[in-house]
Amino acid sequence: MTGLMVPPSVLYAKPAARSRDGLAASQSRDAAAAGARILAQGGHAVDAAVAVSLALGAVEPWMSGLGGGGFATLWDAKTREVRCLDYGMIAPQAIDPADYPLTGGPTAEGFFGWPGVIEDRNILGPHSVAVPGVVSGLNLAHRTYGRLPWGDLVQPAIALAERGLSLDWYGAMSLLVEAKGLDRFEATRSVYLPGGRVPQPFEEGVPVFLKLGRLIDTLKRLAAPDGPERFYRGDIAADLVRDLQAAGSKIALADFERYQARFIDPVAITYRDAKVYAPSGLTAGPTLKRVLTEWLERLPKGAAPEPAHYAIYAETLDRAYRDRLQNMGASDSEARPSCTSHFCVADKDGNVVAWTQTLLSRFGSFVLSPSTGILMNNGMMWFDPVPGKPNSIRPGARPLSNMCPTMALSPKIGALAVGASGGRKIMPSVAQILSFMLDFGMDLDRAFHCPRIDVSGGDVALIDRRLGRPVLDAVAKSMKAELTDLAPYPAQFANPSAAQAVPDGNKLGATDLASPWSGAVTPSDLQ
Repeated sequence: MTGLMVPPSVLYAKPAARSRDGLAASQSRDAAAAGARILAQGGHAVDAAVAVSLALGAVEPWMSGLGGGGFATLWDAKTREVRCLDYGMIAPQAIDPADYPLTGGPTAEGFFGWPGVIEDRNILGPHSVAVPGVVSGLNLAHRTYGRLPWGDLVQPAIALAERGLSLDWYGAMSLLVEAKGLDRFEATRSVYLPGGRVPQPFEEGVPVFLKLGRLIDTLKRLAAPDGPERFYRGDIAADLVRDLQAAGSKIALADFERYQARFIDPVAITYRDAKVYAPSGLTAGPTLKRVLTEWLERLPKGAAPEPAHYAIYAETLDRAYRDRLQNMGASDSEARPSCTSHFCVADKDGNVVAWTQTLLSRFGSFVLSPSTGILMNNGMMWFDPVPGKPNSIRPGARPLSNMCPTMALSPKIGALAVGASGGRKIMPSVAQILSFMLDFGMDLDRAFHCPRIDVSGGDVALIDRRLGRPVLDAVAKSMKAELTDLAPYPAQFANPSAAQAVPDGNKLGATDLASPWSGAVTPSDLQ
């Protein structure tokens, strides 16, 4: 089970960044640099998070953007308070379960645990679009914590959108793997498949960039002081709704007008000498609490994780996911690979943010609003199409989510923000990184370089090949297990990022080893 391989000497080493002035860590180094620029201007961690979030829509639009939603966890160093932000997508009020008639068989994509829907209309196309929450979440966070003017935070995204999408091998591949879906809708095809084909990636080091349609104009409108208001109750909303309704969506302007991001209570977990916080409700936060609670009781002491520890990791994750899939929402598998953006920011004052946002599937619904250049989510995908279930389709409902932006606080580690992208693989990644640091005393760099396993509700436990036969054999005593490799695509493990404000005043940042674009950027890196 392998993907596109990178030589191990390159793949398995990505040192953590260090700075006293703060940093941003993202699966896109370009987006992280946008956040670092805001930190260099004296911005709060939330100001930088706004800049990173908006930039991601221009540099990895298949993962997230203005048409998506998500969750964040924030640590305020002055008030010593942790808050969680819910800006998830919501089903339109006019949605009717009858809009999603069942085929009588499995989904055509073959990965859902629930029955398929005619035309896969809950997975792609206009019927799969839910009301987006990203802009509302950014606005609420900025109004609560921000220091710099809103318009300043949008400028890095505008610059990246004007430059265009980087078409190196990874950028071109990201279009290629979903070319069939992109070709289904004229507006999407015209932007991402110019001339009806995947653009040629650059050769011999000559950069090539793909223009992103009307997204530049929308970002410029969004940069106005009333930009977030215009997105939900003004001209941007009107343009979006007009385009979506023309495509067949039931989203109405009233859905945008009533949308409001909110702060929610975190799940609080005592683990070793740390307090761990993650979003509550229909996220992976409650499942993380279950896993850590069992590890607290079962994991033996040790200087480093051994096969016995990985076996307990696997057994606990397996039980937790089977319960989650049965009781929280029948199944929350992804019909297409889940594509999410996660990033973390720490500022010079020790404020730390863990931020996760998504379109759900790669390129979301594949529906692009031609008037705005915004790619829309397929948030209806995570609802069970069978009525009467815990996660069934209902007007105005919020779907089950795998996102898990997490904060850990202790005298030894200070404030650690960590999270990941990768669908159901997110929580196992976050939990193991926490264990590496809190059970075995690893610093952030060592924790990110320590091999992990993935057990997230599938039939087979995936074991990083670097762990070798002893760990494979230990895990295989309780379930099927396979050795596999770190790879950019298909990703066998989640794509984590973290930022840490350590007690000595330094800020550390680390990102996924396998991702060719990920990186942590400090203000001094921009000089």
